[in-house]
Amino acid sequence: MRAMEVIEPGQDRKVAALRSSFHVHFFVYGGNMNTTFFNIAFEEAENAFNNNEVPIGAVIVKDGEIIAKAYNNKEKDKCSISHAEINAIVDASKKLDNWRLDDCDIYVTLDPCPMCASAIKQARIKNVYSALKNKDNNNFKLIEEIFKKDTVNPSVNLFSNLDMERSKKLLNSFFNKQRNN
Repeated sequence: MRAMEVIEPGQDRKVAALRSSFHVHFFVYGGNMNTTFFNIAFEEAENAFNNNEVPIGAVIVKDGEIIAKAYNNKEKDKCSISHAEINAIVDASKKLDNWRLDDCDIYVTLDPCPMCASAIKQARIKNVYSALKNKDNNNFKLIEEIFKKDTVNPSVNLFSNLDMERSKKLLNSFFNKQRNN
C-alpha cells in the first residue's frame, strides 16, 4: 500500500515514520519532484493573485509533460468549486479525453482541501506535490483519510512542505492586501 507523508523541516524521518500508522514512502528532494512544474504552479498562483483570487495554482503532469494548469477562479466564476485543482482536473480530463488521470502527478501551491483531495483521488492522480501544508490540522487529517487506499481507488501519495517560504510569502501578501482594501 502506498501512503502519504509530511515531514516537517528538521523532523527526523525515522520519527515521522514511527508516528505514522501505515507504511510511508520517503521522498528526497530531487527525486520525482520537478521544480520547473512548481515554478509554473506558482505562475498560476500569481495569476490568481492578480485577479483578486486566493493565490493557489495547480499543474498536472503526465509522462514529464504538462497537460493542464489552472488557478482559483471562485470569485470570477461565482462558484465554490472553482479551485485550482478542480479546474486543472477538468482541463486534463478534456485533454486526455478520459476522466481517469492514471500516472499523472499534480503540483499545487497549498495542500488540497478535502473537496479537491476527493477529486484528485477520483481522478486517480498518483502523486500530489504541495508547496505548503495547510495550517488547519483537521484539513490534513481529512485528506490523509481520503488519500488512503480503498476498495475502489488506489491511494494517493502526498508530499508536502516542498516550497514553504514561497507559498507563505504569496499567501501572506494576498491576505494583507485584502485586509488593507
